[in-house]
Amino acid sequence: MLFWHVPAPNEALLISGSKRRAGDAQFRIVTGHGYWVMPVKQKASLLSLSLREAEISEDCVTQQGIRLAVRAVAVFKVGDDPTSIANAARRFLDEQATMEELVGRIFAGHLRSIVGGLTVEQIIRERDRVAQEVKDGSHSEMEKLGIVVDALQIQEIGDTSGYITNLAAPHAAAVASAARIAEAKADQEATEREQQAAALKAEYERDTALKRAGFIAETEQANARAAQAGPLAQARASQEVIEEQTALAERKAALAAQRLEAEVRRPADAEAYRVRTLAEAQRDQVRFEADARAYTERTVAQARADANSAVAASLRDGNQELIAANRTVENLPALAEAAAAGISGSRLTVLNGTDGINEIASAIVGQGLAILDTLKKGPAAPAAAPPLADGASSLPPKVARLKQDGGGSGS
Repeated sequence: MLFWHVPAPNEALLISGSKRRAGDAQFRIVTGHGYWVMPVKQKASLLSLSLREAEISEDCVTQQGIRLAVRAVAVFKVGDDPTSIANAARRFLDEQATMEELVGRIFAGHLRSIVGGLTVEQIIRERDRVAQEVKDGSHSEMEKLGIVVDALQIQEIGDTSGYITNLAAPHAAAVASAARIAEAKADQEATEREQQAAALKAEYERDTALKRAGFIAETEQANARAAQAGPLAQARASQEVIEEQTALAERKAALAAQRLEAEVRRPADAEAYRVRTLAEAQRDQVRFEADARAYTERTVAQARADANSAVAASLRDGNQELIAANRTVENLPALAEAAAAGISGSRLTVLNGTDGINEIASAIVGQGLAILDTLKKGPAAPAAAPPLADGASSLPPKVARLKQDGGGSGS
């Protein structure tokens, strides 16, 4: 509207011509709302409350007499309180465009005075301190101007004499040396890591090749086993057939051996045993016969010797009975021979060997001696007896009968 004025949020409306005053101000200050302005009677003006920037570039001399080119930036604005707005309106209402230049000159003066009391090292290392001292030094002046400083930053410190460069040279050399060492160490570590990576890569490639070779070998082995499965199965079947045939042959051999044992060996052993037993029996029989003959001959010889002794004694004593006995004794060999012939021609089984033969011979001889003893006890024989052509005719009937029986079966 023509008479209704509303200031922007970053503006202050200044109304002059009104009888009402705000504090010591000779005009009304309106912010944040509209206000009626009477034409001709009142006049309305706007003061910007926006943020402003002032660049400061100044050659300063330090406490050491070294010239430095300092470049800074100050950020400021008109204060929001009525006092600051009134002070700024009285000074900059018609010259708001030159506010940055004026404020920059004020800050430049304070900056020269602060830098002049410090060394280069302090300025370089304590830039915040320099900025704060500049702000503090210009505070009273800024307050009179109605300006509030939001920030002051020193952006650059130039060295026209080379002092800062020389000051930084040892550090730069050390830094450069450290940089070269670090770079060399980094190169070494990179080389080592590259070598390790190459070694790991080679190891991985080796493992991969080994695994691939193992897989190929397993595949070839499986293929070979698959290819040999048929022949192997056939060979196993043939082997089983051979084993069965071998077992059958062994069973046949065992059966043949058993048959040979039953049909040939055992009968042969029995026959050999029979022949051996018969031979031993025949041998024993021959030995028994020989022993019997020897015993008979010894007995007959002994009997003859005894007879001869008896005959000689009888002849000396004239005993006719002994003469007859002598005749009987003379026939004893024939009797023993007849008995031996009967034994040899008979099928006589001797159970007790040589003792049995000896007993038979002793029995025969004993019979002869018994006959002799009978003759001794009988009547006296005639004085002279004719000689006998056959020795058996002069024997007593019992002796003759024994002789006849001796030629029989011999049992």
